[in-house]
Amino acid sequence: MRLLLTTSQGIEDLAKGEVENLLSGLGVPFRVEERPLGVEGRVLAEVGEAYYTDEKGKKRELSVPTYLNESSRLLHRIIMEIASERFEGIGDDDPEKALKRIEDFVSELPVERFVKVSESFAVRSFRKGEHSVTSVDIARTVGKAVFDRLSRFGTPRVNLDHPAVIFRAELIGDVFFLGIDTTGDSSLHKRPWRVYDHPAHLKASIANALIELAKPDGGSFIDPFCGSGTIPIELALRGYDGRIIGLEKYRKHLRGAEMNALAAGVSERIDFVLGDATRLSEYVESVDFAVSNLPYGLKIGRKGMIPGLYMDFFSELSKVLEKRGVFITTEKRAIERAIAENGFEIRHHRLIGHGGLTVHTYVVE
Repeated sequence: MRLLLTTSQGIEDLAKGEVENLLSGLGVPFRVEERPLGVEGRVLAEVGEAYYTDEKGKKRELSVPTYLNESSRLLHRIIMEIASERFEGIGDDDPEKALKRIEDFVSELPVERFVKVSESFAVRSFRKGEHSVTSVDIARTVGKAVFDRLSRFGTPRVNLDHPAVIFRAELIGDVFFLGIDTTGDSSLHKRPWRVYDHPAHLKASIANALIELAKPDGGSFIDPFCGSGTIPIELALRGYDGRIIGLEKYRKHLRGAEMNALAAGVSERIDFVLGDATRLSEYVESVDFAVSNLPYGLKIGRKGMIPGLYMDFFSELSKVLEKRGVFITTEKRAIERAIAENGFEIRHHRLIGHGGLTVHTYVVE
């Protein structure tokens, strides 16, 4: 079985590590590759058949896609890959030629192995890059090819709203993927506990990536700009046994974070504090780990405030941080100056795609 796994651009290595860790517990052969065919935000897993023993002692097959859907914290979608192909120069093709190449490719695939004629299906598409076609064009073309192929075996049923089987077609640059989306229409990063939305909340998958980079080992942990609580909530859901603190300046967002923590069932594991991160030492004498999505863009009213805000915050952080901090922002110059002038060293830097932006991620000590 080949599984195409989607995640945020820039955390493919962390997602690969998580998948390898999850699959290693199944006792089956597997191979995991990040950025298959050079495509960012994708991980490919080749997995053998897995089994488990039920309560009656019978050996039963384990659905690996279901297992990953239920267990992963870094993935967005688990797609059973049917086929992939590199269409050289498809970005330069006119719409008719580009769609004909896709249709001809899909029409030769044995899609009947993945959907019964009695089952309804729909096609969801994703496109990224410079192309003459739209994602709607791709969905329509692939849908026609699948329908025509299934028509050889009966009368296919199309249900665009509530399909039993979802085909997912992706055209990223010149690479085309087709598979069965086992996750459904709601990405895994959209957590069910989120009952309050901060206007610029962090994806839960990226929150977990930041936690992985921080490598907290049981000491005290703070998110000094916690917003709606994504980072501390995800940490608590991982079973972290150290003290977890969420500091937030605005009462509205702090109440929202408390609501989210309650919905997630971890409200007793997190200390939410109303306070200003530029006066951090007033709330904590020391903290082992600090991880946060710093204010930028939508999260702050006037962009000119950012350099001073970062300088004041890192000045306070230098008084209390014992081990490691991880922070993301679009404001590269402002954060690097604040880091350097307050005695911190950058141990790691990477770029992560989030909400249509490329954000800088720093691990500092």
